[in-house]
Amino acid sequence: MSDILSGMDADLLFASQLAHQTGKLLLSYFERPEKQTRLKLDHSIVTEADIAADQLIAHSIQQSYPGDILLSEELQTVFPEDTNSAVWIIDPLDGTTNFSLGLYHWGISIARLQNHEPELATLYFPLLDEMYTARRGQGASLNGATIHVRPPDPSQPAAFFACCGHTHRRYDVRVPYKPRILGSAAFSFCSVARGIALIGFEATPKIWDIAAAWLLVKEAGGLIMSFNQDEPFPLVSGTDYSQHNFPTLAAATEGLIQKAQTWIQPR
Repeated sequence: MSDILSGMDADLLFASQLAHQTGKLLLSYFERPEKQTRLKLDHSIVTEADIAADQLIAHSIQQSYPGDILLSEELQTVFPEDTNSAVWIIDPLDGTTNFSLGLYHWGISIARLQNHEPELATLYFPLLDEMYTARRGQGASLNGATIHVRPPDPSQPAAFFACCGHTHRRYDVRVPYKPRILGSAAFSFCSVARGIALIGFEATPKIWDIAAAWLLVKEAGGLIMSFNQDEPFPLVSGTDYSQHNFPTLAAATEGLIQKAQTWIQPR
């Protein structure tokens, strides 16, 4: 881990170390034979691990960045009055259903916004030991190595389309690539950023599911956009972001994202 973190600026180093620390906490819950789960009002699953991880992250940010604003899935879902302060957007456990079922695709997503746009991102998937990082204007990395999206390659006929469980229920989909439901919005978009998925689509993500991945995909050379013109940025004062979905599409190239908008149509 020390090799991965070397060379980072102070803010990105803080976020990455915090994600790694939170990963250790989540692993302690993951290893328990019984995981306490309940349904939230939006019918998504929350576990005691989600709450503990959110508390750890919030406390660390408040201690180190007392002037910054926090927006998180479990503790602070309402964006307060708009200020010039930086904003941290946190998903303490993306892929909670996977986590509760003992599957491996789950992780921590941390983004920091300046001037209403993501400026740094860290996404960490503990069981895969994959740490994705990005800084605006400085590229994207996986475990310290630079990553890029991958355009379609005619010599490689196998390609996949990362999507969510709601995609085929809510949309008519004609994407000509193998669909894969990974169970984590953040990981789906990381798959586009690292060049193993050509297209990623999430039908019902919240702001904390996409904030860090939004920057990561862009810094990896890809494109990412709101699918229904409801733009996630800038944040809107007084909005309860637990009540808002942001259908999001990402792709490796301009041509692919244009085609994907015709391949994916609302029912």
